[in-house]
Amino acid sequence: MVFLAGVMPDSKITTSLIAMCVNTETIAYMITYGLSAAASTRVSNELGAGHPNRAKNSMAVSLKLSVLLAFLVVLALILGRRIWAQLFSYSPAIIQKFASMTPFLAISIILDSLQGVLSGVARGFGWQKFVFYVNLGTFYPIGIPIAYLIGFKLKLYAKGLWIGIISGLSCQAGALLLITKYAKWTKLNLHGYRDEESSSPVQLNVLIIK
Repeated sequence: MVFLAGVMPDSKITTSLIAMCVNTETIAYMITYGLSAAASTRVSNELGAGHPNRAKNSMAVSLKLSVLLAFLVVLALILGRRIWAQLFSYSPAIIQKFASMTPFLAISIILDSLQGVLSGVARGFGWQKFVFYVNLGTFYPIGIPIAYLIGFKLKLYAKGLWIGIISGLSCQAGALLLITKYAKWTKLNLHGYRDEESSSPVQLNVLIIK
């Protein structure tokens, strides 16, 4: 995104705006990242203990808390957008343009709060490769082309680039949400495997997708 901003007209302002938005998004994501790690650990532990309902509840609580905190961050950003922009630049032009970017930034922060926790839940399932392919497939084939078309062809510039990010985040969150929604969190008791010490059947927890 920063590279594309650098080849746009008035590249100094556009690059500054994108860099400010990326840093703001990264700072906001630190909250979600902590909840993502917590959700991943809790879901994997509950599934391993044979408690799929508790795993679902853990996911739901993490999602609600992440979205709530994202809304608080967005509210603070909207109310204090000029103060926040002044931490990066004293240029009136950049501060004014950052204020116009705030609604797009708010949308991306909320979407990021969803996909972050859902990514953690998917990792708790053991789907690390799946999360990798979702991230790769939503941002590069979808997000960047949309950012290029809207930013350059429709001449929305910085806003167009950020709309591309929003499009990638939307596809990413949507794909992860559909998978977790339609997954059948079922515990299967597979007999025939014996623990060497207790000689009791070992219960394996398997996640089945319809």
